[in-house]
Amino acid sequence: MSIAMAAQTEYYEEEAQQSPVQAAAERLLPRAEASIVPADSISGRALLAVIAIMTFLAALTLGAVVLVRTAAGEWQSAVAREITIQVRPSADRNADADVQRAVALAGGTQGISGVRPYSKEESARLLEPWLGSGLALDELPVPRLIVVRVAPGATPDLAALKKQLGEIPGATLDDHRGWVERMRAMARSAVAVGLAVLSLVLAATMLSVMFATRGAMSTNRQIIEVLHVVGAKKAFIAAEFQRHFLLLGLKGGAIGGVAAMLLFALIGLLSDWFKGSPGETQAGALFGNLSLGAEGYGAMIGLVVLVAAVTAGTSRLTVRHTLQAME
Repeated sequence: MSIAMAAQTEYYEEEAQQSPVQAAAERLLPRAEASIVPADSISGRALLAVIAIMTFLAALTLGAVVLVRTAAGEWQSAVAREITIQVRPSADRNADADVQRAVALAGGTQGISGVRPYSKEESARLLEPWLGSGLALDELPVPRLIVVRVAPGATPDLAALKKQLGEIPGATLDDHRGWVERMRAMARSAVAVGLAVLSLVLAATMLSVMFATRGAMSTNRQIIEVLHVVGAKKAFIAAEFQRHFLLLGLKGGAIGGVAAMLLFALIGLLSDWFKGSPGETQAGALFGNLSLGAEGYGAMIGLVVLVAAVTAGTSRLTVRHTLQAME
């Protein structure tokens, strides 16, 4: 007997010992490590690009939310650390004496770290952006300002200070609570808008994965139907698709997330490079130091994991729903 005939006889004997289900599965599925869903296809590469773009946009939104939230917190902290006393001049009173009395009352309050009165000329210069320069403000009742700094962590008794200032005609105390509330409302609105945009991006990603999963199932419909008929469980088929799209989600999310991190890192380097310029000063006043920090980069890494989980979960649910419709 030749070697070829012996090998052929052994093959038929092994095939005869297999169950019909195993034989059918081996004929339908590739040998080795191949899965139901092709690892590399045009639709897979397109979905990878879509996930990368969606993750990049979501990471940009998340980074902007972190920057605005951090800047708003710094604004609130800076405003809350200062209170302002206004002393309106009167024709029958000595304004300088009233200012010195208000300074003494504020400086004697527990929790106050510093008091700085503005001179009449300094108070007048504060009006120049609105009234222009060169105006004769001597005859106008320009209020005198006193900036009072609160010690970090201290809570001075502002009600008692306001009551004491009531003894000085024309003296008022402003603790900037209105500004702090407006900043808080602005920060909450910015965070809400950012989360809404992030939710829309995730929803678009889920829809893309859903259509891609249905397309993959349609392409491999014959294999899925035969596997389903010969006894393959839904969990096995769903796990194959879930593993495939989980890898796609991780790859696409990593590409988009790393690109966004590099962009924010580049912005931070440029802000350090142009530090001191007028543009950097304005941007720093609006967005802080333009650095995400560990919190921002950690949030982006979490976003990559979330995109991968959403991709895998959406694929699994789509497969299960499609398999139930095939029954």
